[in-house]
Amino acid sequence: MAHPLVSSKDAPNPPTPELRVVVANKHGENLVGMLHHAGSNKVVVLCHGFVACKDDSIMIDLATALTKQGIGAFRFDFSGNGESEGEFQYGYYRKEADDLHSVVSYLHQEKYDVTAIVGHSKGGSVVVLYASIYGDVPMVVNLSGRFYLEKGVEERLGKEFMDRINKDGYIDVVNKSGIVLYRVTKESLMERLNTDMHAASLSISKECRFFTIHGSADKIIPVEDAYEFARLIPNHKLHVIKRANHGYTSHRKQLCDAVINCITSNEVGNTPP
Repeated sequence: MAHPLVSSKDAPNPPTPELRVVVANKHGENLVGMLHHAGSNKVVVLCHGFVACKDDSIMIDLATALTKQGIGAFRFDFSGNGESEGEFQYGYYRKEADDLHSVVSYLHQEKYDVTAIVGHSKGGSVVVLYASIYGDVPMVVNLSGRFYLEKGVEERLGKEFMDRINKDGYIDVVNKSGIVLYRVTKESLMERLNTDMHAASLSISKECRFFTIHGSADKIIPVEDAYEFARLIPNHKLHVIKRANHGYTSHRKQLCDAVINCITSNEVGNTPP
């Protein structure tokens, strides 16, 4: 069940009308999103990354770029993030894929044509998983998603993280001031480590047009992960943005242009790594 609510940005004849929408996920948690209208029923769903939200600058810039092309956009908060209900979790890629399915289903019910789903960072990994499970969107765009989910854990949790989590059952991640940012439970960690992106990539339908965009200077998730997606996903095209970092800080226009090109392109076929 969804409850559309008019936001304060819905002024008369705004340049880009936005509608605040609340969608319940399968766990009964309310997911909050912003629907950007663009004069047609075509819409692209935007998925944020880890410890981010729908108001992340990448999500807003992509929504703006899409609406300028006459394509609607829906950016939302995964459960436990931003304005959405639920407890923040470290892993839970499958749950976020389910959240995304609740959003896509709502948009379909409202007669929107979901032309693509786009995910950045963790959201990129989530859209890969989504495509392997549901297969109900014709196009997927993975922005800097992680293929090797076993990597990047030590950087956040420290060395010997498995010994610590086996002993205590959890690890609290703190900032430099000692404030707890979030708790990583053993269950959520194992969910991440047991999520098989290799198997997910292979099981994506060749009918799904899949694009991966990655920065060559990404120090958080290396570009090698992008080449693995390109190697395994059946109908895939890869675009590497030279010198771009994980957040595309100095390459935001190139990122937006690349996403628009993917969504408006009629090309299909494999791209070798």
